[in-house]
Amino acid sequence: MDCRLGCGACCIAPSITTPIPGMLEGKPAGVRCIQLNEDNLCKLFGLPERPKVCHMFAATKDVCGNTKDEAIWLLSDLETATA
Repeated sequence: MDCRLGCGACCIAPSITTPIPGMLEGKPAGVRCIQLNEDNLCKLFGLPERPKVCHMFAATKDVCGNTKDEAIWLLSDLETATA
């Protein structure tokens, strides 16, 4: 599955426990990443500063669903289940 450009669910729903430029303590679940621009695109995409966990994330049907809202729900549910 290809990432849905402008979705941004993976940059909002899950927590990120490693430092992100501008968010040195990481990012809590449900908080929009500071590196997500107004078009819901990552400002760090392709740069070495991008966290490894973000680089390793792969869009798949089971975590991204069919829409942004479904992706938010699925990723939030996964975050809760693994907390």
